[in-house]
Amino acid sequence: MDTVACCWRDGEVLHESQLGLSPQGRPLHATRLLEEVERAAASGGGWEEVDMLAVGLGPGTFTGLRVGISTARGLALSLGLPARGVCTLDALAVGIAEAGAEGERLAVLDGWRGDVFAALYSPDGERIWEPAVYRPGDLAERVAALDRAPAVAGSGAVRFRQELARDGVRIADDSDPVHRVAGRHVCALAAESTEEDPDGLAPIYLRPPDAERWRERDASQRAE
Repeated sequence: MDTVACCWRDGEVLHESQLGLSPQGRPLHATRLLEEVERAAASGGGWEEVDMLAVGLGPGTFTGLRVGISTARGLALSLGLPARGVCTLDALAVGIAEAGAEGERLAVLDGWRGDVFAALYSPDGERIWEPAVYRPGDLAERVAALDRAPAVAGSGAVRFRQELARDGVRIADDSDPVHRVAGRHVCALAAESTEEDPDGLAPIYLRPPDAERWRERDASQRAE
């Protein structure tokens, strides 16, 4: 799961960073996000030139989402700026289209538990399938039922290529940047949106946190 930051003005990218995982294989949100956000703001002339904050709402890792959204909320409150959230799958789908994909496109993120988060989009960018969590095999079967195989990309498509790349499904090489969420697409979608978030940047989890699942498991074991 990448840590991204971007300064975007009227369609022009002034600064964009995209940090991968640490050497230990963990996201860098907690240690590097604020530093990258400060660099992005500086590239646009400083915070006094910033009109709005945009943040990815997920789906994604629980820690990454909490850090990203909390950072956006804190900056918005302290600076008096509006903040707008964007579904991460929506941003990934914009990148698939930008890469030249024709027809429908399927954005797939690694769910980190042997499953994936996915949503299907029409050629004009409208959602056909709402974001949901799938087992890779179940998603492959649903895709196989479509009239035409979509263009598929994202970290989940890379990890589960063997399950998904069938029945004419097109997946770019693992190293292709189309598989990574770009900050410029989060900014662009936020700028286009006219909807306000009544829940105050509510994260899109799609499944209960690990802590909740552990509590339920422990309660079940005690009941037995």
